[in-house]
Amino acid sequence: MSPQQVVEQAKTKFHNASEHLKSELAKLRTGRATASMLDSVTVMAYGTPMPLNQVANVSAPEAQLLQITPFDPNNIQAISNAIRDNQTLGLNPSDDGRVVRVPIPALTEERRREISKQVGTKLEDCMISMRGIRHDALDTIDKAKKDKEIGEDDAKRFAAQVDEAMNKTRVEADQMAKAKEQEIMTV
Repeated sequence: MSPQQVVEQAKTKFHNASEHLKSELAKLRTGRATASMLDSVTVMAYGTPMPLNQVANVSAPEAQLLQITPFDPNNIQAISNAIRDNQTLGLNPSDDGRVVRVPIPALTEERRREISKQVGTKLEDCMISMRGIRHDALDTIDKAKKDKEIGEDDAKRFAAQVDEAMNKTRVEADQMAKAKEQEIMTV
């Protein structure tokens, strides 16, 4: 693999790490109802565990309410139980035989601080991943330099490109985390 391919591969991996952080942050509760809050819920339907979004339509008609409309009304009890049994959500759904309604309680100050800490943890996991990607890319470039595949100037240029891509992604990740933290702490 050429050093230029290594740089492009590193950029792609940095982007993937950033996208992963974005999806992880979307799962965190902010006090407003979003359909992505229930992405981690698995429902026992037809004898097999299935993601909630494959057995029902999830919508947020109000800021403090999620509405789940099952594709098959026979699954309504399984959906309610799956949401209630998921301890990380701490939600209590109710159903009327056709739809499941999940009221989203307002977050306490203490809970907001806990969720903000989770944002920091997820950001740090992303940074660790990016440092690993950078380390692998720079090792590959150094190996190419030692094997006389590229010159020292080229090696420095490729290393600078990897560092530049990492710094750009780090800034994006920091901005995402700050925006999410602000969203969580806003009452």
